[in-house]
Amino acid sequence: MRTLFHFWLNPFSRKVRMALREKNLSFELELEKTWERRTEFLAMNPAGDLPLLVESDGTILSNSQVICEYLEEVYPETNLIGYDPVQRAETRRLVNWFDRKFNREVTDNIVGEKLMKSILHLGDPHGPSVRAGRANIHYHLDYIGFLTERREWLAGDFFSLADIAAASHLSTIDYLGDVPWEQHEIAHKWYEKIKSRTAFQYIFDERVPNFAPSPSYEKAMS
Repeated sequence: MRTLFHFWLNPFSRKVRMALREKNLSFELELEKTWERRTEFLAMNPAGDLPLLVESDGTILSNSQVICEYLEEVYPETNLIGYDPVQRAETRRLVNWFDRKFNREVTDNIVGEKLMKSILHLGDPHGPSVRAGRANIHYHLDYIGFLTERREWLAGDFFSLADIAAASHLSTIDYLGDVPWEQHEIAHKWYEKIKSRTAFQYIFDERVPNFAPSPSYEKAMS
């Protein structure tokens, strides 16, 4: 059986999980606490990061975008990257935007401080970092609104990995109640479309032990 090593609210793990679901590929989840530096895990992935996909034949793949590109090549029936070079370039540009820029400016500052510090018993969140993440998210939500006013989806008229990457990051912030949706109606409408997809319902079911989701997140699932 295909196995995906992941961790709670890890946006890169969520990205691969949703891509697998969109392609109707079965898999098992294996929780991995990377800070434990398990010898068996490091033997498969010396980088020691997540996600990690192990195919049924033993093929091992790391890095969320490497995994997603592999899935596109091996399981092309559901196209998540684009039908011509320009579409594929735009999808990759936006995936990079959210996996690098959004992650650095928002996800790390909010999820890293509010969730991971708690799990690792590293003390209280760093207030200035959390405030920076909350300030930075407005710029990104404005950009999502700008794009989706002009397109059906982020990269154009087709649902793609760009939407998956953006929603994977935002869903982790949403779990903590730090997405100011009321100030970004257009971005919220796009996000509601993503939430209605069957593949996305699976990651919304995820719960972090001893760390309940925000009331707004719970309400979204009712």
